[in-house]
Amino acid sequence: MKKIGIICKIGKPEPVEIVRELLPWLKGKGMQVLLDDEAAAALGVEGYSRLRIPDLAEAVIVLGGDGTMLSVARLACRKTVPILGVNLGGLGFITEIKKGDLFHALESLLSGTYPFEDRLMLSARVIRNGREIAQYTALNDVVINKGALARIVDLETSLNGMYVNRFRADGMIVSTPTGSTAYCLSAGGPILYPTMENVVMIPICPHTLTNRPIVLPDNITLEMILQAPKEDVVLTVDGQVGLPLEQYDVVVVEKSPYKTRIILPAQRDYFGVLRTKLGWGERSPEVRGG
Repeated sequence: MKKIGIICKIGKPEPVEIVRELLPWLKGKGMQVLLDDEAAAALGVEGYSRLRIPDLAEAVIVLGGDGTMLSVARLACRKTVPILGVNLGGLGFITEIKKGDLFHALESLLSGTYPFEDRLMLSARVIRNGREIAQYTALNDVVINKGALARIVDLETSLNGMYVNRFRADGMIVSTPTGSTAYCLSAGGPILYPTMENVVMIPICPHTLTNRPIVLPDNITLEMILQAPKEDVVLTVDGQVGLPLEQYDVVVVEKSPYKTRIILPAQRDYFGVLRTKLGWGERSPEVRGG
């Protein structure tokens, strides 16, 4: 490995300070460092466009939170470039490397002995009047959601050409196992082990309470047709990109041909991550004395 990219969370000083320490260390190991434009400008060195870094690098270090990681995953997946996510944000479900463990993780990366997981991704297409108008790749989820003042969303849903249901709800989440600890979890969906090859479909606040989350195999083609008259309804991908939908738009969700390769901590314990991030085993102050 000779070329390593670094992409930082925008507008935060901490990632730049880490890069200031990281650059001489990596160059001392004989690495060519491809640093994103904004961090490079802050340090007065040559930078590269974020769009180009995954194509040029053999691995990418992400300094930020899960949001930064998601955006980089969509850029890097076509080459299956391994991503080392350093958590400088909040929960950090997919940026699992702690700041203090960065250099140890880099030693494993450069030696080629790093542990990793390949994560399932989703492909989402929007078809309007028989023509494909947009295509996206998602690591976490594909969501159809209504705006604050819109009426309930009406989605005619089929799976591999077989009619499933006409869901009337605030929207629909289609989640990967990686995304099962994100919006999916908040909407009452199950937690899936991140390397599983499954997809979860979760109606958001359904009009019929018996409409529950469904766990599906990954070899499915899910079609959702927006039936309601034009409302404030939006398709979002990983909570970051998307477009407004119109009546009779068809959203097709399938397993992506690409995967995201995430570098893991050496002693990573997934259930330990869940206990820490979700507060499992903690007792509320009201209960402790009881």
